[in-house]
Amino acid sequence: MTGKEITEKQKKYNLQSWSKQANINPIAVQKAEGIYFWDYDGKRYTDMSSQLVNVNVGFGNKAIGDAIKAKVDQYCYIGPGYADISRATLAEKVISLLPDSFGKIFFTNGGADANENAVKMARMFTGRNKIMSRYRSYHGSTFGAGNLTGEPRRFALEPGVPGFIKFFDPYLYREKLPFESEEDAVAYYVDKLEEQIQYEGRDAIAAIVMETITGSNGVIIPPKGYMKGVRKLCDKYGILMIVDEVMAGWYRTGTCFAFENFDVVPDIVTFAKGVTCGYVPLGGVAVSSKIAAYFDDNLLSCGLTYSGHPLGCAAGVACVNYYEEAKIADNVKKSGEYLAKRLDEIAEKYDCVGDVRHIGLFSSVELVKDKTTKEPLVEYGYDPEGVMSKLVGKLKAKGFMTYSHENMIFVNPPLIITIEQIKEELVKLEEVLAEI
Repeated sequence: MTGKEITEKQKKYNLQSWSKQANINPIAVQKAEGIYFWDYDGKRYTDMSSQLVNVNVGFGNKAIGDAIKAKVDQYCYIGPGYADISRATLAEKVISLLPDSFGKIFFTNGGADANENAVKMARMFTGRNKIMSRYRSYHGSTFGAGNLTGEPRRFALEPGVPGFIKFFDPYLYREKLPFESEEDAVAYYVDKLEEQIQYEGRDAIAAIVMETITGSNGVIIPPKGYMKGVRKLCDKYGILMIVDEVMAGWYRTGTCFAFENFDVVPDIVTFAKGVTCGYVPLGGVAVSSKIAAYFDDNLLSCGLTYSGHPLGCAAGVACVNYYEEAKIADNVKKSGEYLAKRLDEIAEKYDCVGDVRHIGLFSSVELVKDKTTKEPLVEYGYDPEGVMSKLVGKLKAKGFMTYSHENMIFVNPPLIITIEQIKEELVKLEEVLAEI
């Protein structure tokens, strides 16, 4: 089949995520290697978003592919009630990468059901029913994860599940209150969160769930001291702290898990995406030893047919090994420092760039109509003329593949990217920004 025939067949028979179906025109991909993929006409595209911020080690990683093939030769599937070497080994590896307080892993199919099961465990463990999460957040689109989500993608699920409470996190670029310092802002936000906890009933809240770094809503990095402040509130009121590391985890920020940047230890960590880099779907919930011990004598009312799928776990073992053997953290530090420097220069150079945010190889470019007023290029949740999709289309035409959300463009390349490759791609980004 030609690339055009494949695209037309997909448009005819497939429903595509988050899209009005009449407007989609997916690229038919013929091959992929490293940070690049090619269409059937031979055009090369650079994956500057790691697809959905999950293909951290790029395409065609031989170690992961060989591990999957070897597992297929052993068997493709055995139920979660059986012991499997890949399942056991990956759980051990993940626990070894977490703080000493962590005890066990419950594997899931991906990030959304990792968050679903984390909420269930928190409710069972605490005996409480309310869950707090942030407005600027995305935790998945299933019913539970969708109710955790704060941004507009939750609207299709409303009226929602009772007991899900939202709060605002610090977004200092758009903060209108005149704080003199980050510390003052943190004190304000932590105080407001504590006030909300009290008004919701301190004994009713099971958990506070946060993306460690807000991902698809703008790579919003918590100011110094904020995560510690939330941790103190959790300790004060007996609330579990759950961090969603689905996007920020697995060396995206330079450390294995993003919470390590903020000197806090959560009670539960959810993960997916980079644990297998998309080679096979897999997610998980890591719980503290205290929570794990609770379920020794209390029923764990969680279960999935594909929990700890052998192929996913085999891919995960190979992937985690590759991160360490290839010294991915070192490359993230080196390439990330260069990317940060260049993005800061771009922010100074172009009138349409209001802010850039970056940590490791996790970054976003926030676009505005006016730098002084900070008026966004498009209104929050409202872009009837498709300004941002047109902008992404201009980048696509240059072979720079990424996505946008609201008024932000994301630059989250595979963690194997080199400085020379970043240089080449940022030229394309600058050309489009100059047009704007």
